[in-house]
Amino acid sequence: MRTVNYCRLHFLLAIRRLHQYVDQSKRKVVVTGVGLVTPLSVGTSTSWNRLIAGECAVDRIRAFDASRFPVQIAAEVPRSSWDGLGPYRRVNCKVLQDEEYFDATRILGFSEEDKRKIPEFIQFAMAASKEALEDANWLPSDATSLERTGVAIGVGITSIPDIIESNRHIESSERGFRRVSPFFVPRILTNMAAGYVSIKYGFQGPNHSVSTACATGSHSIGDAFRLIRDGDADIMVAGGSEACIHEVSLVGFSRAKALASSYNERPQEASRPFDKEREGFVIGEGAGILVLEELNHAVARNAKIYAEIRGYGLSGDAHHITAPRSDGHGAWLAMKRALDMSNLSPLDIDYVNAHATSTPLGDEIENAAIRRLLSLHCGKERTGSPRNGKYPPKVLAVSSTKGSIGHLLGSAGAVEAAFTVLSIFHQIIPPTLNLNNLPSEEFDLDYVPNKAKHCRVRAALNNSFGFGGTNASLLFTEFNK
Repeated sequence: MRTVNYCRLHFLLAIRRLHQYVDQSKRKVVVTGVGLVTPLSVGTSTSWNRLIAGECAVDRIRAFDASRFPVQIAAEVPRSSWDGLGPYRRVNCKVLQDEEYFDATRILGFSEEDKRKIPEFIQFAMAASKEALEDANWLPSDATSLERTGVAIGVGITSIPDIIESNRHIESSERGFRRVSPFFVPRILTNMAAGYVSIKYGFQGPNHSVSTACATGSHSIGDAFRLIRDGDADIMVAGGSEACIHEVSLVGFSRAKALASSYNERPQEASRPFDKEREGFVIGEGAGILVLEELNHAVARNAKIYAEIRGYGLSGDAHHITAPRSDGHGAWLAMKRALDMSNLSPLDIDYVNAHATSTPLGDEIENAAIRRLLSLHCGKERTGSPRNGKYPPKVLAVSSTKGSIGHLLGSAGAVEAAFTVLSIFHQIIPPTLNLNNLPSEEFDLDYVPNKAKHCRVRAALNNSFGFGGTNASLLFTEFNK
């Protein structure tokens, strides 16, 4: 009798697990909120409008005197302490309104002490999260909703100023260590952006953070997607943040010969993805946050739905600490896995928001991987019915928004995922700035040079690749009721 009951119990448990698996496999995930802090502007609508208008946020560095360095330019988030835009940015940018400058007091209610205690990468993440949650109209107070809402925010590089300052205190005198802040360790932990957002809003679901170099933001969103799909949460606040424009990072990337160094007097021409004259990336900063939500949950509360996330692919190059594989197999594998998860065909993809950072090697390799997966073996011609009078592009569209905002490192994937979602929602593909001459016949797709493209975007891939050979690809589609 005991044996029969034991077997029956295990049978019932197995059936329950099967039902849970089936239920979870049907859980769809949509985007219901977007928040952005970018070099173009603070705020989603203003960042997007400036991006589509072809504005460029690259200028001479304002945070410190970079005149003694080989590279003197960056894409900085505009601060309220600035006296307007820099001289080069004024050339093609409209004047920013007061609300477009970052001001933690105005946006977050921070005191001067708060701003000194909390590193900027956390401030950026909190500001973008605030906008995303308000956009999603999700500020719950009941216990169940709080327990079913989680946070996944990653950071690529921690607070460099805190490390430098603490080291100076230690070396200043024999007892200089006493001047090191007791909050030093929490200030440099990369999971603290997620922690602060979780604490601020009382979210008790998964509290998650990854740090995978320039793929951080994409991995954060992808992991959050899986947490919802697998039933661990109903809503996730997901993305990435970065605030590492500092003498140390600038010199470090410069010494690695990763940065564009010939454009100090023409900073707005420096970031030129896919262009024949590209020579390296421009360091940037900011934060991008998406509110991801289980579909039925979103529909039940009549939430605005920007797009559906259908695929998430990861891979490793297993090749080199900084250089990608010459055949682009790692990038291809990440995109292929995202495509396979979505059950879409290559011809369903209308747009790729490329990682393309404006480096000679990286852009070429990513282009080869995109062509291999989405055009070489299935033809370039795309067909599809119109939506709101707009047809899908006939040739696969590929663009890199880094021409406008530089390379935001750990937050790049999240900000660019937001741009990809907005492309689908608004049916506009942002341009690749400074793309004047394609380097070879191998670049035979539509790279949307210098001017936004108005067309239907049924499905789009968003790529992010990082040092260490880490690759991530997210696949978003239109939401069809």
